Amino acid sequence: MSTAILTGPPPAGSSLEEDLRSLGFDVRVAADVAGALAAVPATERVAVVDHRFVGHVHALRLALTDPRFPAGATEGALTVQAEARAPLTRALAATDDGASLPGTLAARLEADGVAVHRPDLGVLVAAVPDGNELRAKALAETEAVDDEAVRLRSAVKSRDGFFTTFFISPYSRYLARWCARRGLTPNQVTTASLLTALIAAGCAATGTRGGFVAAGALLLFSFVLDCTDGQLARYSLQYSTLGAWLDATFDRAKEYAFYAGLALGASRGGGHDDVWALALGAMVLMTCRHVVDFSFNEANHDATANTSPTAALSGRLDSVGWTVWVRRMIVLPIGERWALIAVLTALTTPRTVFYVLLIGCAFAACYTTAGRVLRSLTRKARRTDRAAQALADLADSGPVAEAAAGSLGRTVPGKAYSAPFWALLAAASLLIGPLVTGNGGTWRAVLQAVVYAVFAGVAVAQPLKGPLDWLVPPVFRGAEYGIILGLAAQSGAPGALPAAFGLVAAVAYHHYDTVYRIRGGTGAPPHRLVRAIGGHEGRVLAVTIAAALWHGRGFTIALTVLAAAIALVVLSESIRFWVSSGAPAVHDETGEPA
Repeated sequence: MSTAILTGPPPAGSSLEEDLRSLGFDVRVAADVAGALAAVPATERVAVVDHRFVGHVHALRLALTDPRFPAGATEGALTVQAEARAPLTRALAATDDGASLPGTLAARLEADGVAVHRPDLGVLVAAVPDGNELRAKALAETEAVDDEAVRLRSAVKSRDGFFTTFFISPYSRYLARWCARRGLTPNQVTTASLLTALIAAGCAATGTRGGFVAAGALLLFSFVLDCTDGQLARYSLQYSTLGAWLDATFDRAKEYAFYAGLALGASRGGGHDDVWALALGAMVLMTCRHVVDFSFNEANHDATANTSPTAALSGRLDSVGWTVWVRRMIVLPIGERWALIAVLTALTTPRTVFYVLLIGCAFAACYTTAGRVLRSLTRKARRTDRAAQALADLADSGPVAEAAAGSLGRTVPGKAYSAPFWALLAAASLLIGPLVTGNGGTWRAVLQAVVYAVFAGVAVAQPLKGPLDWLVPPVFRGAEYGIILGLAAQSGAPGALPAAFGLVAAVAYHHYDTVYRIRGGTGAPPHRLVRAIGGHEGRVLAVTIAAALWHGRGFTIALTVLAAAIALVVLSESIRFWVSSGAPAVHDETGEPA
């Protein structure tokens, strides 16, 4: 329960007490605010509201109920959660100006080091009028704006893809309101979206035309629910740590499960088509593309003097309306991508789906990566230690690479492009042999994996503050996933490609989990976890040794065991972290392609 303390009796006809109760507050009117505050249990959220407040209910909701912030304020209203109660008590003890108490308290909290969230109200009204004339004017301004319409509009991301903006959000926002009025939570909607996508994958796995049509329709409905859960969270301000974790991971789980369903359906259909290599290739390409996005953003989001002619040109293009939508569509964000997959699944074959998906995503990856390389080469930016640490964490180096970094890496002089050079050299030494000369499954490939691990260590021994150092993590991801795909495909072992799909899925989950922890400001997973699963170079060594030791079903069994072990370790630690009270409630409001 939350408590709202009014600084006095509201004027006649005021709906303030009723509005606060509708937001879940127990309302108390007290001239002695300090005494009333002392009577509220220390574990509860408490709000101090000026009794003369005039404004929209949604303005109060935004300022007083958002769970992501320790304190929030708007004109005439202030709230704090349990962690900011002590500073509020100190601020109240030093304040005797009852006429503007919430505003004065907010200023004192900020002076005491408390981050006070002040939401952008836009056209919403929040005022403390002094006198009947000003009160009447504020009431008239409040009546002139429909706060429910504003609330519905603000439930939708301000920046989203073309398909989502024009084909989903116009009605999904009303579905979000319907869910809110029936007491459904964003986590329940997120879970429903996952279950719908898994059913869609099951329909695709039947290998029948009816199953493919149903799969396409269900995948689209799953995406509607995927949009609805975020809109419901914004509509009702139901942000949570668990919701952040579910929202961050379920999109990938749904998409990759659908890939697996298509691959199963192709093998069971009339043509008995084996497209597991294409399904795994699509997952590898999509994951590497996401790592490019994450690494670039982490390397540059807090850089100083962070400007470039390329970025300026991009900004000018964004000022031209039609170019904004074209540029958002050609990178195939999740809305466009899922719509493409759904329609092609219903109308064509799984092989066609993967061919189109691979071509489209490859073009999108080349477009975004080339643009970011140009920006990095032309911008003058000083990158921070935090950014360098984030790139090192995203590199996911294990004991072998660390040993190489601490020995040979120290002897290599650090230059502006040293890190990406050594990373690319490592990837080439690993992949050229097995994928070009076909020596996968031999001890020569194992030797090449050792060279890869050494060169990877040299790469991460660099400061990771160079213009293109953000390329290091995606190069490592491409090398690791690529060798697993290549060795499984070359082995010809029954079930090797599905087992490799499971292994890459388990490792990719670990990499996505790392990204979202860093974005939440809590840092990467504990290094003991990275060591336990070998780091990227340790897993590469394990897979190449398994390919050299065992052939046929033995290699499939090795991949399956490795996938199960990594999934067990990674998932158990991830669940422990995300359900803990210290995990961040991170929700994506950027509209970046997913």
